[in-house]
Parts: sequence; C-alpha cells; structure tokens
Amino acid sequence: MRQQSLKQRAIDLLALAGVRAGETPPCDLCVHDERLYARVFAHGSLGLGEAYMDGWWDSDDLPGLFTRLLRAQLDEELKTLDTLIAHLKARFINLQRGDHAFEIGKAHYDLGNDLFQAMLGERLVYSCGYWAEATNLDDAQVAKLDLICRKLRLRPGQRVLDIGCGWGEALKYAAEKYGVEGVGITVSKEQAAYAQALCAGLPVEIRLQDYHDLDEPFDAIMSIGMFEHVGALNYRSYFEVARRCLHEDGLFLLHCIGSNGAPSRPDPWIEKYIFPNSMIPAMSQTATALEGLFVVEDWHNFGADYDKTLTAWRANFDAAWPALSHHYDERFRRMWHYYLAVSAAVFRSRRDQLWQLTLSPRGVPGGYRVPR
Repeated sequence: MRQQSLKQRAIDLLALAGVRAGETPPCDLCVHDERLYARVFAHGSLGLGEAYMDGWWDSDDLPGLFTRLLRAQLDEELKTLDTLIAHLKARFINLQRGDHAFEIGKAHYDLGNDLFQAMLGERLVYSCGYWAEATNLDDAQVAKLDLICRKLRLRPGQRVLDIGCGWGEALKYAAEKYGVEGVGITVSKEQAAYAQALCAGLPVEIRLQDYHDLDEPFDAIMSIGMFEHVGALNYRSYFEVARRCLHEDGLFLLHCIGSNGAPSRPDPWIEKYIFPNSMIPAMSQTATALEGLFVVEDWHNFGADYDKTLTAWRANFDAAWPALSHHYDERFRRMWHYYLAVSAAVFRSRRDQLWQLTLSPRGVPGGYRVPR
C-alpha cells in the first residue's frame, strides 16, 4: 500500500513539470523497478542518480527531462538527510585545504586521460566553450582560449600564471599565439604529466602544487574552471593569493560556473560520484571575497554556451564508448551519462551560469574596453 502511495505521489509531482512516468512507453521517465519511488523519497537526488546507475529507470531524453524538472523546481521537494549532510560539511568543514586539496585530482581528474581525450575533442579543455561564432566544439574551445588571452591583453615576454591549469592547453595556446611564458599548477598527477609533455619545448613550467603555496610575481593570471573546487571557506584566501602574485598593472581572469541565487548546497550525488569537496559559488560570495583586493573590470556571463559544450562532450563520449568499454563498465557509462545530462539541464534551465570576471588590482587607467 505504501509503495502505491509513494508511486502516486511521484506521478503527481512529475506531472507538475509535464513529465509522464510509467512502466511502458510512451513515458518521459520509464520505470523498470518500482522500488525507485521509495529510494528517491528517502535519498533525494542521490537516490535518483544511483537508481539510474543501477538501471532502475531510463529516459529517451535525459537532458530534456531534467530541464523540465529543474524549471519546475521539483528538486526542492527532494531535500533529504543526504542533502543536509552535504550542506553542513561544505559550510563548516574546510574540505579543500591541505591534503584535501589533492582529493579532487585523485577522484576525478586522474580517472584516465583516455576518457578525457575521447570526450573533450581536439584540445583537452575541460570547461565551457565560447560559441558566439563557433559551430563545433573544437572551434568553440579555441575561441574561448583566444577570448581569455585578449581579455588579459597578453603580450610577448609576459609571465603568466594558470591556477588549475588542467592538461596545459591554455598555457600552450598563450605561449604559441601570444609569445608569453608561464607557470601552470594542478592537483592532478595525470594532468601534470600530460601538460608537461604537451608543453615540452615551450617556456612553460607545470607544477603539482596547491595554489595556497604560490608567492611570486606574474604579469597576468588566469584560472579556468578551477574556482568550483576552492570552497566557500577559502574564497578570500584564493583572491589574496592572486592579488599578492599579480603585478600592480596586471589583469586576472577568473572563468567559473556560478549561481545567480543564494549560496548553493552541494548536490549529494555529484559530491559522491563526480566532484567531491566542490561547490558552485554565488555572486554574493564571489563579490564579497574580492572586495578591497580587485576592481571588477568586467563580469561576462555566457552560461547558455555550457549546454552546447556538454551536449558535444556527450556525443563524443558515446562515439568513443566501444573503445572505452574495455576500461570502464556499464555502470560507469550510465553514471557519466547522468552527470553530463544533469549538467546540461542545469545550464539549459539557466539555474547556473558561466562567468568570466576580468579583475585588476587598482583599476585600468582610463577604463577597460571589453573584448567579446
């Protein structure tokens, strides 16, 4: 009886988002195991994601399904103990400092370069592309890298720092196209080894290093898709590190996902399976953390472009799966599909944004003319 009651409650909630649930098509959410309903109401998003990984339900259009659920704010109906625990850990425990700083590298970025090479395209750039004039992923990533270099006003001979350099693609591009030299830091051993090989022969140094340990001068700083791993308890110290390392007339570009609402709560499923110890910063948190340290010359939002980027990544992943399946099992495939689909929906629904902040220590004399 309780099972039927939970099922009806789920069907009624889903109907608010225009989602049809059932055991046989046509259905937007096709249920293969009716234990799903109890699992979701007990564990919220964690239960929903794990049930998908276990094959308890499917959808022909996962990004479309989650876009409707998020626009209807049905996730607010699934706050559980798992959600509260994730929120309290993020708020009161510094999960991104000391030895914890390297956990995200081991858990996610060290999964295997074969996975990321297959998914990310011609360049290993694991962040949102810039699709203003691009029609494919590779062009969008080049456009993003060039936009960053233009915003930083890079010139030959400058020394550039990349905080969270990934596989080294941004520094490689800046060195080859703009004649700079640079230092890149990462907390992933796999990324560091790959970046060192990628940038061989260029005036680029790649280090396995926590950003807190940086204290040396640079003409420009960029940080692309790394701020999401900093954590609210470290936002101020992050900007203090950037400020002490940046010349008085330099520029700092921060490229990151952001929330246009109140400080967000980490999602328990994402926290457990994809990005441990990570959180999306709110505008209020970011602005407060940089007060007195930087002038905000530009705050650029192109969050809708992340939907296109994630859709392209998923297509690449699917195309490469026959080869990847020798190293990853079916549960991993479903986990990765779920991750990419939910992420696309977050940006498609405009729940989260993609920001590029261009910052200067004291304000650009005469004003900053914004490249687009």
